[in-house]
Amino acid sequence: MSAPDEAVFRQAMGRMAQGVSIITTSQGGHDHAMTADTVTSVSLDPLLVLVCVETESRFHDAVVDAGVWGVSVLGVDQRPLSDWFATRGRPLHGQLDRAPHHRGPQTGVPLVDGALTTLECRTTAVHPAGDHVIVVGEVLGLEIPDTVGPALVHYRGRYGSIA
Repeated sequence: MSAPDEAVFRQAMGRMAQGVSIITTSQGGHDHAMTADTVTSVSLDPLLVLVCVETESRFHDAVVDAGVWGVSVLGVDQRPLSDWFATRGRPLHGQLDRAPHHRGPQTGVPLVDGALTTLECRTTAVHPAGDHVIVVGEVLGLEIPDTVGPALVHYRGRYGSIA
């Protein structure tokens, strides 16, 4: 058995295929977004999901302050958006200009057009967890398109797809 250092841990966790999503919020007159592969359903009663957000990220303060956020689950053809919103140091102003999007009717947060599904959430809890926080949100609204293509997934440090 290997010692549980960061590199070994990343390798082990990389063996779990994860869906890729864009998490969005609006705060201080600016839209904010990040790529995440840590979105998980938590509860059916009430409807709850969670996302893990790095505490040192610009997105952390925005999502905690805003109290509402969106999840856009990406299809395989939306990989460039995943790459863009995972880029550290990208400009704050206009970062969603490359992503066709619309405003969620429940919260007004940006949601990516063409996503496999979208959720609008209201934060119900924020739990410190090492160098991240776990943001739990109640689902206030969701969109499920009639037709969907393959999902974008992340596995062993690489992108892939699953139909």
